[in-house]
Amino acid sequence: MRMWNDFLAPYKQAVVELKVKLKGLRHQYKLEDLHAPVEFVTGRVKPLASIYDKTLEKNIPFEPSPELAAEVPDIAGLRIMCQFVDDIESVVGMLRQRNDLKIVEERDYISNKKQSGYRSFHIIIEYPVETIRGEKTILAEIQIRTLAMNFWASIEHSLNYKYQGELPDVIRQRLEGAAEAAFRLDEEMSLIRDEIHEAQSYFSSFKETEKRDIQDTSWKGEPE
Repeated sequence: MRMWNDFLAPYKQAVVELKVKLKGLRHQYKLEDLHAPVEFVTGRVKPLASIYDKTLEKNIPFEPSPELAAEVPDIAGLRIMCQFVDDIESVVGMLRQRNDLKIVEERDYISNKKQSGYRSFHIIIEYPVETIRGEKTILAEIQIRTLAMNFWASIEHSLNYKYQGELPDVIRQRLEGAAEAAFRLDEEMSLIRDEIHEAQSYFSSFKETEKRDIQDTSWKGEPE
């Protein structure tokens, strides 16, 4: 187990660092009073059981090795959620311009959806991690998708797990229909994005004003 802990340590560090950096993008947009294409960010290191499944799929030894690191590029995984489909393009553009990571592969499953209906934008990156033994560059995967796409993908993943990838035809057909419905929802929301931005801005301003009023009231009657 010590070998696996040592092997996975840089991946865990990469996920922590990248989550902080990518969440920071949202904060920077808010400081400029601009629409933030990043809604929220999640991340994880692939569990050993999932790594084992991948080694079976790729017919490679289940052991820490350079071969495993190269053949399973999503051991470290980040997911960026966006409100609108157009935001995905903005996020991808920002990632392409960064100097702290290198994009080695892009997979556009939004313009070219999978047969199942799955939509998302996947980027494989090289990311340098500073360790006590020096710099180690690892591969990581960043998935960028809308909230609707993520909801559908989460449901599909659960059903595939339940049926071990062999979905009954009726469920598969309904999933395909649901994927199209989710994408139509994204398209409809994009058509009224300006109104949504104005409403969200108004709501945020209202909450801040209400918070200040409560804080001011809480001081009344207290000795100076």
